[in-house]
Amino acid sequence: MESSLNLNHLKDGESAVIRSISADGALYHRLTGLGFRVGKAIAVVRHGRFKGPVQVRIGTTDIIMRRSDAEKIRIIATAAP
Repeated sequence: MESSLNLNHLKDGESAVIRSISADGALYHRLTGLGFRVGKAIAVVRHGRFKGPVQVRIGTTDIIMRRSDAEKIRIIATAAP
């Protein structure tokens, strides 16, 4: 069963597919420039302590982003292998 969540809902080590990006202007262009695209696989490497940033992996690239930015990325969780 697939469920639509935002990127912050994934736990460390979980993967998903990007469903949509609801960021505005400069943030949207920055995210797409970093490889965030609808249909791409994304994995959470780890969450920072005390509501710190989220480290995500797209392909072979690791990106550290604010949780507020991660909330703008809607995902479809994939089943664990």
